[in-house]
Amino acid sequence: MWRIAVPMILSNVSVPLLGMVDTGVTGHLESSVYLGAVAIGAMIFSFLYTGVNFLRMGTTGITAQSFGADDNDGLRVSLGQALIVALLIAFTLVALQLPLGQLAMHLLGPDADTQVFALEYFSIRIWSAPGTLANYALIGWFIGLQNARVPLLIFLTINITNIVLDLLFVLVLGMKVDGVALASVFAEYSGLLVGGGFALAALRKRAGRWPIPKLINFSEYRAFFSVNANLFIRTMALMFTLGFVTAQGARLGGLVLAANAVLMNFQNLTSFGLDGLAHAAEALVGKAVGQKRRDALEESVRLTLKWSLIFAVGFTVAYVVAGPSIIRILTDLPDVREAAVRYLPWMIASPLVSVWCFLYDGVYVGATRAKEMRNIMIGSTLFVFLPAWYFLQPLGNDGLWLAFLLFMASRGVGMHIGYRRSVLPMLP
Repeated sequence: MWRIAVPMILSNVSVPLLGMVDTGVTGHLESSVYLGAVAIGAMIFSFLYTGVNFLRMGTTGITAQSFGADDNDGLRVSLGQALIVALLIAFTLVALQLPLGQLAMHLLGPDADTQVFALEYFSIRIWSAPGTLANYALIGWFIGLQNARVPLLIFLTINITNIVLDLLFVLVLGMKVDGVALASVFAEYSGLLVGGGFALAALRKRAGRWPIPKLINFSEYRAFFSVNANLFIRTMALMFTLGFVTAQGARLGGLVLAANAVLMNFQNLTSFGLDGLAHAAEALVGKAVGQKRRDALEESVRLTLKWSLIFAVGFTVAYVVAGPSIIRILTDLPDVREAAVRYLPWMIASPLVSVWCFLYDGVYVGATRAKEMRNIMIGSTLFVFLPAWYFLQPLGNDGLWLAFLLFMASRGVGMHIGYRRSVLPMLP
């Protein structure tokens, strides 16, 4: 478990560092327009790439089950299908870059100067899409093989390359947003070279053949799309909820919006930490299902749940002790600090409430029970979060955060019930 969890936790923690460097580099240019343009461009790609993150999750579950069944041909099919779909989606994004860029500018509505540079950033970074999505497939495949060291190397290669090229292009060569975007493009393909090399080495160690008909016949992708289509819908429901929290915070005023943005860093930090254990659950549960061993499945869930709970308690204690200090580091605006501390108790409670759905996400991905994940997420959004927000509006921002925690709790409860009713019965 730790062989998978620790590298993935380190990988997750490395992601925000890159955003900080992008912000720091553009934040020291002569105009704030560049900083705003990169922020908008990064937001667009965050939305696009989060929407196709199903490539990573779906590939992990399918690969883990083939790994558990010692099916080397199946491992080749899972990797080949994931890479083909990743590249098809990526080339579609590249082909539609002009309407996508214009639509994004219309929805986000930046001022004219910022829009010019945001479109410049978008038009360059969109060419990283094939590398980015192929990396998603490779990372999911390696996690399914219970190898988290290669994903860590991919992440580190991408982030270190990006940081070095950011500094080179912008601070040394005098480039602006084009330098930041170009650094991202080179970084993604550097990560792809590393991941691709390790994938070829891993396949050479596993005797087997490439079942070409399963890669070129659309009908052979039925299982792949069944899992990933449901994961996509599930992800869209989650993104809707997070976006709704941001939008309603904005309706409560600029101060509340800023405070909530600060507090969401606590939620993201919790997610980064607990997701490492969820990744371990994906690989271990998938292997147990592939082996058709119920005892291994139950032991994997007990082990990862135990350590997830320990981590959740640790996050809660850390937020009690250091929460106000973290807020002071994140913002030096006195009114925002005060408002963030006012609502900090919701973030103190969040790890203990959220831990269940984070862990069970990993269990369901490993068992490829994507349909159940989709239904629980949609049900929690439509029948818990939105009604709770509606009736709790008199409580203002407290009501908004309470509705969000009820949403996370309902996901955890629903997935626990589903685990008993649909995941465990998969195995005798």
